[in-house]
Amino acid sequence: MRKVLFACSEVFPLIKTGGLADVAGSLPPALCDLRQDVRIILPAFAQALKVIGKTRCMARLSMPQGEVRILMGTLPETRVKVWLVDYPPFFDRPGNPYTGPDSKPWHDNADRFALFCRVIVEIVMKRTRLKWQPDLVHCHDWQTGLVPALLSLEENPPPSIFTIHNLAYQGLFPYSTFLALGLAEALWSYHALEFHEKLSFIKGGLVFADHITTVSPTYAKEIQTAEFGYGLEGLLQYRAAQLSGILNGIDTVAWNPEDDIYIPQQYSVRMVEKKKVNKKALQQTFELPERTGVLLLGMVGRMVYQKGIDIVLQALHELVKIPVQLVVLGSGEPEYEQAFQLLAEQYPENISVYIGYDEELAHQVEAGVDVFLMPSRFEPCGLNQLYSLRYGTLPIVRQVGGLADTVIDADAENIREGVANGFAFSGEQQYDLLQTVQRALALYADKLLWKKLQLTAMWRDSSWDHSAQEYVKLYEQVLRESKTDSMSQAVAVKK
Repeated sequence: MRKVLFACSEVFPLIKTGGLADVAGSLPPALCDLRQDVRIILPAFAQALKVIGKTRCMARLSMPQGEVRILMGTLPETRVKVWLVDYPPFFDRPGNPYTGPDSKPWHDNADRFALFCRVIVEIVMKRTRLKWQPDLVHCHDWQTGLVPALLSLEENPPPSIFTIHNLAYQGLFPYSTFLALGLAEALWSYHALEFHEKLSFIKGGLVFADHITTVSPTYAKEIQTAEFGYGLEGLLQYRAAQLSGILNGIDTVAWNPEDDIYIPQQYSVRMVEKKKVNKKALQQTFELPERTGVLLLGMVGRMVYQKGIDIVLQALHELVKIPVQLVVLGSGEPEYEQAFQLLAEQYPENISVYIGYDEELAHQVEAGVDVFLMPSRFEPCGLNQLYSLRYGTLPIVRQVGGLADTVIDADAENIREGVANGFAFSGEQQYDLLQTVQRALALYADKLLWKKLQLTAMWRDSSWDHSAQEYVKLYEQVLRESKTDSMSQAVAVKK
């Protein structure tokens, strides 16, 4: 049994802004099922404290900012222990973990997450009264990037793994922030935390972690190219031997059409026809005409350039002529929100939009639509296409990242071989999306074929079982290599 400290800035259902929270909320329980002793550590955000309920103080640390408490609770509906780094001046705030109510990043994000990382290092290096000590630290995204960097300055630290969920978010701050944080001078180097004269939190993980992972095999390859590497492709090429991609899974208990409490009609592979009830209910909810024969498209997620929102907006004037219906649930950049609202007003019988996020409604969209649109320009893994597959909702995706790893295009050969489970295209223009929707519409007219595609999608195993086993193998590999390195260093000292 390995003791693994799972360090991240958000965990579902405690607090969530994106896919990282879903992974952090479902992978640790899967690892525990494989006899790994995993504990999660995250900042004690007000919302997280509210959701987790009962906690107790396990330790108090004296940090330059003041006293920090380590609270312990349990991740709801699991046996996974959660440590919360409690420092109210930094974490007891409205808004989400990274931005305030005005949607702008907190001015002191570098200070907040640097403190979080320093507390993790204190725990890992056994400088607290906590009895549980990890064999390995698994860090996630830039908010924990300083952990491997700070551990590199310690004597005999445990090994670390750093997982990239989205390389576009790097935690970049001016050089003055590096000085203000009081980081070791040795870390200000192009070979350490300096990135084009700025402090890069994510480089701490990319440079100093013993191993780097991404959330899909294809994304691991893509980030080594200029198109997807955001200037870090050279470093990632250099560390290619220590870089791998492990595909995300999903919480198959929370996302299961057979017993989903959020949807009007539960259904399964054996009763996929009942999915039609959810389609009718969704049309009612979004105030669209109840047309069972029309192809109903759906989108759930952030309205940002990465997600290919502009491609959808450009195509909508033509899509409504096909005709199809579209329901949209999400929020993001104001210009995209406004554009969708204007189109919904212009085409009230074809388009309906809900600005914001609602977990219950997200489940209803996945269960009710025929096709899920996900034309992302890049997608490290993607979870919505996995939810869609599980619900017999065929995804339309661009062939990038985890989308390319999970969605098999319904071309003639794949249909003949019985492996097709969605639709994929490679371009970035509205024409590419239009053409793919038209292909889907043509197959939708063949009810028997469409059902076959739905069943193929629903039979796909999107659980964490296989991926969790891959992580266990990686943990063992990293610990084994770390032990070998320590023995080699000891021999060298003796000589």
